[in-house]
Amino acid sequence: MKIGIIGAGNIGGNLTRRLTALGHDVSVANSRGPQTLTELAEETGATPVTVEEAARGAEVVVVTIPVKAVPSLPSGILDGAADGVAVIDTNNYYPQQRDGRIAEIEDEGITESRWTERRIGHPVIKAFNGTYAQDILDRPLPAGAPDRLALPVAGDDEAAKAKVRALIDELGFDTVDAGGIDDSWRQQPDTPVYGLQSGVDDVAKALAAASPERPTTFRA
Repeated sequence: MKIGIIGAGNIGGNLTRRLTALGHDVSVANSRGPQTLTELAEETGATPVTVEEAARGAEVVVVTIPVKAVPSLPSGILDGAADGVAVIDTNNYYPQQRDGRIAEIEDEGITESRWTERRIGHPVIKAFNGTYAQDILDRPLPAGAPDRLALPVAGDDEAAKAKVRALIDELGFDTVDAGGIDDSWRQQPDTPVYGLQSGVDDVAKALAAASPERPTTFRA
């Protein structure tokens, strides 16, 4: 499958490593340009590209950049993607720590993924936002393994969600359907599931235990 990854930090870099190892055709981009991705490309066989080129022909696009950088993505960034492209949003809103105040999130009470959808003009699937990057490399297990980790996955597009859940299964993790994007507050920072390293049952319980009130530590 052709996959575009926008962002080559901890999550983006390790997804590049695992997805190329699984045989996928991965293009990876960052804000500093493809010339800065030579080492990752040599290590993995991924193709370093500009941000404008990252989604070209891709069946899955991963957006894994700081929330504050999302409005800086090029207009029409998904125009060249494959029909039915699934867009994975791994991002979290850290107003005090990194992103500053975003009025729509704070004042309207929308989830950060809904806000991201509005910026890029395409539905997203929320996944990997509470996953430790190192677990992507170190913790994959075959389906049915008793200690297999589970990841929450939220999104409104059921076909795209199914595609993403199948890809996560291929990566070596179970998934739990966390509802639509308006429900994705259940996996935002400081919720019980955020950073949880456990299986399906515990992840489902943690999602159910979440409070819709955004904690003060994650408000501007």
